[in-house]
Amino acid sequence: MKKTEVFQAYQDFIMPTYTRQPLIFVKGKGMKLVDIGGRQYLDFFPGWGVSSLGHCHPDVVSAVRDQIDKLIHLPNNYLSVQQAKLAKEIIFWSFDGKVFFSNSGAEANEAAVKLARAYGRGRYEIISFANSFHGRTLAALTMTGQSKYQEGFQPLPEGFKTVAFNDLSAVRKSISERTVGIIVELIQGEGGINIADKDFVVGLRELCDEKKLLLIIDEVQTGMGRTGKMFAYEHYGISPDILTLAKALGGGLPIGAMVAKREIADTLTAGKHATTFGGSPLVCKAALAVFRAIQKEKLLANAANMGNYLKEKVSALAKKYDSIEEVRGMGLMIGIALTIPGKPIVEECVKEGLLINCTHEKVLRLMPALQVTQKQVDKAVGILDRAMQEATMSQGHPPQSIGGCPPKQCGGHQVTS
Repeated sequence: MKKTEVFQAYQDFIMPTYTRQPLIFVKGKGMKLVDIGGRQYLDFFPGWGVSSLGHCHPDVVSAVRDQIDKLIHLPNNYLSVQQAKLAKEIIFWSFDGKVFFSNSGAEANEAAVKLARAYGRGRYEIISFANSFHGRTLAALTMTGQSKYQEGFQPLPEGFKTVAFNDLSAVRKSISERTVGIIVELIQGEGGINIADKDFVVGLRELCDEKKLLLIIDEVQTGMGRTGKMFAYEHYGISPDILTLAKALGGGLPIGAMVAKREIADTLTAGKHATTFGGSPLVCKAALAVFRAIQKEKLLANAANMGNYLKEKVSALAKKYDSIEEVRGMGLMIGIALTIPGKPIVEECVKEGLLINCTHEKVLRLMPALQVTQKQVDKAVGILDRAMQEATMSQGHPPQSIGGCPPKQCGGHQVTS
């Protein structure tokens, strides 16, 4: 199809549920995407973190090719070798428990709600947090602490409360005899890269133990090495009762998982929950390749090291631009909080061949693949620097002079923090 035909087909036949940029990508490899005209882009936000190994990682491609002519789909009332291997691998890296496979993060979170309610035997309330994001299905949407996503879908399901993030006293006050669990993102991605305080998370674990509640940690975006550890909860020295995963787990293929501690996992007995496509041999084989690649290429260490380097480079820009309010993040999950709208900066980056994201209107998100190199970080930050200069000058916020040179000449000036 020609470019104009693709645009027309979207207008005529696809629902307008996304704000789409006029970019048509036809090929990807590693950190690069290629559009229909042959132009290359450096991807620093690969599919909301889905392609955490980059595009078309050779190990994932090889695994899919090996599996696809053997067995693609198998209903879950039969046994699958690949599903068994993947469940064992997930438990090895997480905690002693059992796995339920789904197709997405929202489905994994829905499964967590059902498990919690079944376990609660009359207790059904789930506490979540302001600015959280847990998915688009109705229960996940209700747990999401952002009213803009809920508008037009009322009445929402009952049994959910939202309280302030990083406020343990607010959580304690919200617990009632109906409460069965607490769900938390340790880094709120869609909420603007807000990081949970360690004391807060440790306090949640202690509170759940005290009140016999289930601690559900949503690692749909942070899981699979994004923060420099396989799972973000490892940074906090605690373990959840239920863990939800998706996005990066499949290396680009759709898969989600709910992991529950062994003592509660068998609450969902036959017939209480199910999915048609969850955990197919094909996607499980791909996910196993993701685990292998993370280990073989030492990507946890690279995510930690390059995450620190990226944060340092971006923090240097904060000294140059008053419009950068704060740089926050963990590992390769970086947020740049601005005092000005982020959309023009994203658009300037696209013009120069860099793909990033903006959430909450004023927070730029950078989430490159786990194998990102120093050279790629330098290139991305250089483009971001020029985009910041262009956007801020047009909005009346010129960059600060660094080292005595005029602002207009400081576009490529390197600053160490």
